[in-house]
This record gives sequence, C-alpha cells and structure tokens, in this order.
Amino acid sequence: MKLKRHALLALLYSLPIGAIAQQLPTHHLQFDHLATNWYDAMPLGNGMVGALVWQNKQYLRLSLDRADLWDDRPMPGIDRLTFSWVTKQVQLRQYDTVQALGDEPYEANPAPTKIPGAAIEFDISTLGKVVSNELNITTASNTIRFSNGSTFTTYVHASQSYGIFTGDNIPSAFVPAIRMPEYTSPDHAGPVNSVEGQSLQRLGYAKGALKSQPNLLVYHQPTYAGKYYEVLVSWKHLPGNKLIGVWMISNSKTATAPLLTDNFLHKSWSEHTGWWKNFWNRSAIHIPDTLLEKQYYLDMYKFGCVARNNTPPISLQAVWTADNGKLPPWKGDFHHDLNTELSYWPGYTANHTDLTAGFTNWLWNTQAESKRWTKQYFGVEGLNVPGVNTISGKPMGGWIQYSMSPTTAAWLSQHFYWQWKYTGDKQFLLTRCKPWFDAVATYLRGIRITDPVSKKYKHPLSSAPEFNDNDISAWFPQFTNYDLSLVRFFFEKYAAITAACGQSNAAILAELQKYPAFNTDSTGLTIAPGQDLVHSHRHHSHLMAIYPLKVLSYSHPEDKSIIDRSLAWLEKKGTREWVGYSFSWAANLYGQTGNGDSAAVMLRKFASNFVGMNSFHLNGDQKKGQYSGFTYNPFTLEGNFAFAQGIHEMLLQTNENIITLFPAVPASWRNLSFEHLRTESGWTISAARKNGLLNQVKISGQQSGKIYIQWPFRGVQFKGSPLKYELKNGLLSFEPGKNEITIYPG
Repeated sequence: MKLKRHALLALLYSLPIGAIAQQLPTHHLQFDHLATNWYDAMPLGNGMVGALVWQNKQYLRLSLDRADLWDDRPMPGIDRLTFSWVTKQVQLRQYDTVQALGDEPYEANPAPTKIPGAAIEFDISTLGKVVSNELNITTASNTIRFSNGSTFTTYVHASQSYGIFTGDNIPSAFVPAIRMPEYTSPDHAGPVNSVEGQSLQRLGYAKGALKSQPNLLVYHQPTYAGKYYEVLVSWKHLPGNKLIGVWMISNSKTATAPLLTDNFLHKSWSEHTGWWKNFWNRSAIHIPDTLLEKQYYLDMYKFGCVARNNTPPISLQAVWTADNGKLPPWKGDFHHDLNTELSYWPGYTANHTDLTAGFTNWLWNTQAESKRWTKQYFGVEGLNVPGVNTISGKPMGGWIQYSMSPTTAAWLSQHFYWQWKYTGDKQFLLTRCKPWFDAVATYLRGIRITDPVSKKYKHPLSSAPEFNDNDISAWFPQFTNYDLSLVRFFFEKYAAITAACGQSNAAILAELQKYPAFNTDSTGLTIAPGQDLVHSHRHHSHLMAIYPLKVLSYSHPEDKSIIDRSLAWLEKKGTREWVGYSFSWAANLYGQTGNGDSAAVMLRKFASNFVGMNSFHLNGDQKKGQYSGFTYNPFTLEGNFAFAQGIHEMLLQTNENIITLFPAVPASWRNLSFEHLRTESGWTISAARKNGLLNQVKISGQQSGKIYIQWPFRGVQFKGSPLKYELKNGLLSFEPGKNEITIYPG
C-alpha cells in the first residue's frame, strides 16, 4: 500500500511547470501609433549600443547611443576636497564653503557627463497612418506597419555593436538622414539644471562634419581633448520595394560598415535571436496578476538590453541617453547611492549571472582610480568608491554626503559577495571577491574612530541618502542606520568570505562586535540617534538592514519586532515624497515579512503610475500626483529593475542559507509558477502552486553540499530514486548532487 501511495502522489503532483521562454503576445508593447518623445520610445539595446524608436514631427526617428560615449574630463577643483576638512567645516558650522567646492560644480559645469550619439530619421509622410507599432520582446525587434502596406523593422544586434533596419513595400525615396546633436545650435540654451538637462552647447564642442556618399552617411563629431566619435548608416534598396540597412557608432576610431549581403543579414538575425532565446530560457515566472507579469517581462527585457559582462555597467539611462538637445537627467552618470546597485538586483535571481558580472568587472577594472581617490579624499589606504562617478571611475561631486559617502564601497561589496554566492565560482572568490573585501576592509579600518563615551567604533561623520538633501543637517556625529547597516553587513560577509578561503575569521568577528547595535525606538529603525523618520522620504536608506542587506531577519523575534515597527512607521509617514523606485523597493521590504498583499500593492502602484507608455521608470507620478507629490518625468532605470526583484522576492527567498518557496504571495494568487530562478546558495529552482498548494519543486545545480528548504509538510516524495534526507521542524535538507531533482509534498 505504501508504494502505491507514493506512485499516486507522484502522479498527482506531476502537473507540468510552465514552459520556459514563452512570452505571451500580451507581454509585448503594442500600439497603433508612434511615441512622440524620446522617453516613451521603443527601446532596443545590447549593453554597448542602443536605439529609441519614435516619431519626431513627420519623421520616424531612431535615437542612437553608445554606453561609452562620455565627456570624461575631470570635475574642476574636485580634488581640493578632503574628508578631514569637510568634518572640520561641519563642526565649525561653516558648511557653505563645502557646498561651494563639492556640490555646486556638479550643476555649474556641464562635464563630466554622458553624451548622446545622433539620430537617424526617415520621412514617413507618404506612408500613411501608423496602424501597428510592436516591440516584440522575444526577438527584441520593433516592427511598424503603415496604412499603405509599408513595413519597417529594426533591431540592435544582441552581441555586435550595430543595428539593422529593413523595410517591405518601401518607396525608393524612403532614405535615412543623420540628425546631429545640437552641440552648436542655440536652440536649447535653457536653464542650467542637471535634472531637466543642461544644454549640449555648454560642452563647447566644435561642429561635427557629415560626409555623404551614395547609400552611405558618416557623421564625425569631435568631443574633448582630441577625442571623437562617428555615426555611420549604410543602406540598399532592393527589387520588390525592399530596404535593408545598418548603422553603428564608434568611439575615437573610424566607423566602418559591414557589407549588406543576404548572408550577413541571415547570420545577423540568427545570432541575434539565438542570444535572446538563450536569455529567455534562463528563467521565467507565471503569476495571475497580468499588470505585474507584463511589467516584469518588460523590465527583464530591458535588463537584457543594457547588461553585458564586457560593457560599461548600467548607468542612470544606460544606452538610452536623452535625445532632446540636452544632456541626460543627472548627466546619465553612475550613482552608487542606490541606482547602480538596484539596477543589478534582478540579474542574480533571474539566473543571469553572466550579465551581472559586468558590474563587478567594471568596479574591479576602475579600482586604481578608486584607490587614488580614497587616498586623496579620505587620507587612508585601501578602497572606497566615489558615490557619483564617471565611466573611468573619477569623482563627479554633487551632494557630497552621498557622492563622497564613507560607505559606498561597502554597498558595492554586496555585488562581489552575490556574484560569488549565486555562482559558487571559487576562482572568482579567490581572485576578485576576497581581494576586493581585503582592500575595502583596509579603508574602513583606516577611517573609523572610537567613540569616547560608548567605546564603540564610528565614523567622523555619517549620513543617510538623501535625508535632509545636501544641508549641513544631513551629517550626523554618530552612525546613521544606513552607514551602520553597510559596515555591519560588510564585516559579517567578510568573515564568511575569509572562512570560505580557508582562513581564520576570528579577528573579523571580534571587530564586528565593536560596532554599535542599530538605533531603534518606537518607530523602529531611526535615521540616526535622535533623528526619526519625521516625514515621507523617497530613499529607504534607514531600512537597508531589512533589504537588501538582510542583516535583520524576520525569523528572529527581536528583529521581527524592529521590522514590524519600521514598516508600520513607514506606512504612517505616507508616500507623498516617494518616487517610483521607492515603491519598487518597498515591495522588496514587504517581501521579507511574508506580506505578499502589501508587496503586490506597491508593485501595482509602480506599474500603473510611475512608468511611461514604453514601461520606462519616470520617477514621478504620471497620474497627476495620485500617490506622490513628485509629478515630473526624468527617466532612470533602477526603479524598473527593483520592480523585477520585488517579484522575485515574492516567489523565492534565501535567508541564512534557507530557501523559502513562495514566501510572500498574495492570498488571491492561487495558481502560479516559476522556472530556473537562482538562489543565493547557488541552486536553481522551479516550483508551481496549484489551487493554493505547492505542486512540485525541481532543483538543479553544479555545486556539492546540502540544500535547505522550508518545508511545511509532513513528508516529502522524490521522483525516481529517493535520496537520503532530513525533515525536522519544518526544515528539509538533503544533497541533490549535480542531477535535477524533483520533489513533491508527501
């Protein structure tokens, strides 16, 4: 009877988990018109080059960009700042001098900055009305159909630095024109404002030159210090009213076009679609909320457009720099007080660790500049990273509490830790992760001091992004919970990394005990001792210990009380001063408590109010302030990627090496599944719930050792040969080996 019961259970729970790489047509972007501004355009990209497809008056416009197009000249006077001098000025209450030297140059100077490429335009006035405009995220291509029967399709090759366009039923007069950025035009002199974007003319570039040959255009633009870039477009009209063409952007080298042969076009499309098939095969989710599921797939599509292991990391707008005659919002730079960090959140769980590697690769490759700056600004050896920096790692200034934060490298260290943990890559641990942590530890030990009263470590000054903005009151004499959570996280993981390298971590654990406990009161986690969260605020910096750092765990009663009080107080303060990413981040916070209903509410608010027609995160509330008093629309990407991770945290979590399946699912979500999501312990998991009950779980991985899963069932059944396991107090553990294992509730 027992064997028959096992066979019956296996049959009952063998309903299939959803197929991989099955994006539904409803996941694509589909309109009967073209966008009429750049930030609503159809996005295409491959980490290095990108295009935005939209309509400018009577023209179809492709705004072209390249990730490494930067004006990387040094910020004037930035190296005159030192942390010791800033500390002294704060103590003397003479902070206007600091703002003049550290904050104001960011607004006053146009560079350093990300710069735009150029645009290609086609006159579509003779093609009739647009009847269909589709972004197919499965193939990463945009197809536009017109009422006269003409069709235009374009894509950016997934792994080569060029874009392709083709047309059917296209008249011979339909030819591209290059539109140069307005580096010398006076049309956009405008106000000096880094959010709205400073005028391109302030860069002082010489006028670019456009060379024209039959079926070929090349635009050459000088930039600064002898550098330049080139934009090339080549095309052919073929029999049968067909059009084929290619474009590319080169950086400080001559642009050359590939030959437009049938073999080239077929090979290009095959390579491109093959890359995207592999991308979508890595993982999938299926949830009953169609708004959230569509936003998730659009956000993961964007991740596939902007992340590669051999390109610059994801900046504020990545490969979609503003095309409005101005510099991009916040200069399109690398903000490390949340923007870059949040942008890589979903890549690990979604099983794209080959792409997340691009972030740690860049941090590693720019560490020489970071170490130089650490010595110059902080006066100590080791490694910190400017909180706002250029493509080469140079400091840019801005609000220096955050652009020169004492703990930026500690947060960035989490990505080295994750890259190791999610992959189990021992070589990465030994040659990248451990050396990085060693260098950051040297720096943190160099700047800390001992508080004369508590005898605990602290920093000379501390802050919490972006509480009190750039006012002197944004500095605190004791640790903020933001800085403290990062330092405590850093040394906790440094101890784990050291042990994994076969070295003693006793000294690290001992110094961790010399840092203070988190400051809490009836509101939960405070901003800093004596400073509660007194108003709604966009940056959840004081809650870092809950997520993403997970230094506090909801499974511990004392931590649970702190987390509950913190989130209750966050709710009480409201969302009037939140921006889009605040809602995405809040969903991840609620996910840690198992509150799937609140997590889903936050994600719905994001997806309904804080994105444009193309799914771009526009920061402000696009429905006239329904949830937030911010109603502007500067585009940045981190909110999109924090949203995707919010979905992941509802479906799968790893806490203290224990995996939880569907940890924060709304009660109404009765049928859902996911495939090949990756845990922090390195296993890939597929799981399904049917009618509110766990249906089956598939586990695979290339590492050895035990897996630990919360298992609220009386027994467990294995498909095929059973494995030795232990099930005690709701915790299931066993060694899966390197084969895929399927288990069912017993």
